[in-house]
Amino acid sequence: MRDPYELLGVRRDATQEEIKAAFRRAAIKHHPDRNQGDPTAQARFAEVNRAYQILSDPGHRKNFDRFGTDPFERGGVSATGGIEDFVDLSNVDGVMGDILSAFGIKNPDRKKVEYRLELSFEEAALGTTREIRYARLEHCKTCGSSGAAPGTPMTSCRNCGGRGKVRSSQGLIPIPLDRPCPACFGRGKMAQTPCVSCRGKGLTKQTRTLEVSLPAGIEHGTARVVEGEGNRIKPGGTYTDLEIQVVVLPHDLFERDGDDVRCRVPISYVQAALGGEITVPTLAGKAKVRVPPTTQSGSVLRLRGQGINHRLRAGKGDQLIEVFVEVPVELSSRARELLVELGQELGENLQPQQRSFMEKLKGLFG
Repeated sequence: MRDPYELLGVRRDATQEEIKAAFRRAAIKHHPDRNQGDPTAQARFAEVNRAYQILSDPGHRKNFDRFGTDPFERGGVSATGGIEDFVDLSNVDGVMGDILSAFGIKNPDRKKVEYRLELSFEEAALGTTREIRYARLEHCKTCGSSGAAPGTPMTSCRNCGGRGKVRSSQGLIPIPLDRPCPACFGRGKMAQTPCVSCRGKGLTKQTRTLEVSLPAGIEHGTARVVEGEGNRIKPGGTYTDLEIQVVVLPHDLFERDGDDVRCRVPISYVQAALGGEITVPTLAGKAKVRVPPTTQSGSVLRLRGQGINHRLRAGKGDQLIEVFVEVPVELSSRARELLVELGQELGENLQPQQRSFMEKLKGLFG
């Protein structure tokens, strides 16, 4: 057996937090699932786990510091008790749970029910109340979660001998682990005649209807948690939570920019040159906005307070209207003549701008 301090890469005066952090790193690094094809990975992982069992227990650590590895060889017994060659996840101070989480495995008793809720742009911006229907796990009402048909007896589980747990070296962690018995679902007893409603599992999937209120300005990707509306797996336990994942659908006209709302609106060449009033869409309906004379394509006009509710202060954002000049697709003979005359009339005024642009190009490209 190697020195546990050396295995975890910590000093002999390391704190429990330092040892715990070192164990997390080493366990994930040497885990067989991360080292597929390496026949030594399982042994390295077991060795790292054994080192943590010694250093995480004050009594075991003290004995190792005094006597070395001898009391711990071959599962030997020290003055404070033996070190078994298996891991009980409930007795490792949550560290193994952290490692399992790193591999995407979580305690199913704590898992929330997740629901994907799609909202229109307007619903997200203005707020809404929606009725949702989802499935959650409930105790079987027919058998009272026992898994046995009403009036029939329960017998000790043959698979686990009534313990409710079995020791297994299969799955994610290839060293012996105590896990809930798959035959009796951890109850230690089995039904001679399984309940028809839940097929002996003691749990059924029930459809639930719930009305949820979503505030104005809720953003895409927001997770809204409703407490006590999730699964209830443990007998006599409480309900877990319902987690609503908000998905805001794209809009044909509007786009969110923080608390502002953006949209693009076409204007004619005449409106851009002479100015005028145009009608634009907003979240509250239609509104009029003034286009100043000589407005350039790409200019942004602003409607104050026509955006989305601020989250941290009173008031709303603005609506930002990007205008672009729409060139006519077809021209009549008279329109063409007028544009030629306009071009001739503006020609001298445009020349300085063209020369300025050419000078900028020369400066850019040398």
